[in-house]
Amino acid sequence: MGQAGCKGLSQALFDYKTEKYVIAKNKKVGLLYRLLQVSILTYLVVWVFLVKKGYQDTDTSLQSSIVTKVKGVTFTNTTELGERLWDVADYVIPPQGENVFFVITNLIVTPNQRQETCAESESIPDAWCYTDSDCPPGEPVVAGNGVKTGRCLRVGNMQRGTCEIFAWCPVESKSRPVKPLLGKAEDFTVYIKNFIRFPKFNFSKTNVLDTKDKAFLKSCQFGPKNPYCPIFRLGSMVSWTGSDFQEIAQQGGVIGIQIEWDCDLDKAPSECNPHYSFSRLDNTLSGNSISSGYNFRFARYYRDGAGVEFRTLMKAYGIRFDVMVNGKAGKFSIIPTIINIGSGVALMGAGAFFCDLVLIYLIKKSHFYRDKKYEEVRILQVLPGLAESSQQGGIPEAEEAEHPEAQPRGSSQKGNSCRYQQHLEPTRCFPCLLLWEAPGALRGSPQCLLLIAGVASETPQHMSGPWPGTPRLPFSANALSAVLPARSSHLGNGKVHMEQLQNLRTAEA
Repeated sequence: MGQAGCKGLSQALFDYKTEKYVIAKNKKVGLLYRLLQVSILTYLVVWVFLVKKGYQDTDTSLQSSIVTKVKGVTFTNTTELGERLWDVADYVIPPQGENVFFVITNLIVTPNQRQETCAESESIPDAWCYTDSDCPPGEPVVAGNGVKTGRCLRVGNMQRGTCEIFAWCPVESKSRPVKPLLGKAEDFTVYIKNFIRFPKFNFSKTNVLDTKDKAFLKSCQFGPKNPYCPIFRLGSMVSWTGSDFQEIAQQGGVIGIQIEWDCDLDKAPSECNPHYSFSRLDNTLSGNSISSGYNFRFARYYRDGAGVEFRTLMKAYGIRFDVMVNGKAGKFSIIPTIINIGSGVALMGAGAFFCDLVLIYLIKKSHFYRDKKYEEVRILQVLPGLAESSQQGGIPEAEEAEHPEAQPRGSSQKGNSCRYQQHLEPTRCFPCLLLWEAPGALRGSPQCLLLIAGVASETPQHMSGPWPGTPRLPFSANALSAVLPARSSHLGNGKVHMEQLQNLRTAEA
């Protein structure tokens, strides 16, 4: 790179480029552009900032702890259990309340089971047999209660019997009670204590009212007037899911308790409140399907006077409660604010781009606006006679270097660069850069305009403005049509002949 190139590069570092705007007087496109601007601005202000609070930094990594306590007693009198009082230690599993707890509402009781041999239940298909060979000893019964002993036991003259098994006998054989055992459990209450913390903002809170009154939790119950008394009635929670308590108490079910914390930390901490919602989580669409309900088995073990162990087996139906906690906290931050404002500005640019497409491609006069928006610049070659008449004016070397394509074909690279010397060859040419600017006006290099105007004897120093400049010379439309082709043909092939220039001089005179 030569000295001139380095100088040009250093000057270009301090150049500033700006856009050129074309104002289109089109009401339809203008109205469309304003509507897009209003829509984008409304979206940015209402949705992004007011609804979604896009000016806040958020924390969704909620840390939570749940403690639950169920309270309530009821009395039952059954054949298997006799008279019995049920308190929280009898019907709540597990005893230590966590985010999942189970309340027994119905039971199938099989008392006094001992480890001995007995017939398997007829409801187990793998226990069916016709001969002893169908009951290989030591083989466990699939989905059954014990291990086969090798004998097939029949009742009366029936051909099909069941395998004898070694198990806790007698096996469970009763069906589920039609009426729930603990139907009055709907009046039981549960205390759900929740501690939460947002680590990013070091903010902590609980869903229990901060008070020193020890009688507060013994007398209050959750409601619109007591949002910080998290004591819920079981029947109310089931009804809030749209289910009937007696129906779910008979066959069991799963209830979801959702606690939602949505905290705006730009406000006072008292504005950060929990919101509760309740839903039925088990399969309720299939009616009395085998997949509906919730149950499991457990046993209580004893020893008789002889030291022999026996047990009472219980198949428990009930309601499982799953407590789930979610939440987020937000606080003002300059970074998301700038990001969302920048996104809105970018959408504004997209609106302008869409209007440009409509203007230059879709409307009826799109070709007119397209020609106004995009200007074409071509190089006109002036023939030798015209070039010789401008020898004294000369062209600066810098301008020649900008248009190396003007060199004639077949000439050597050195010495044939269209420089204007005293003796030019007949085939020499030089670049002439013209630009249509407005009807009746041209813009171009000084020599080009001077030659076309017929004043080639003047030098650039006689023109207004510093060199290099692009002065404007006015011409009438008739004069231009005599020299250059119509604009719709895009300046023809870019060549101007001497006769055309003389016609221009005559027309301008």
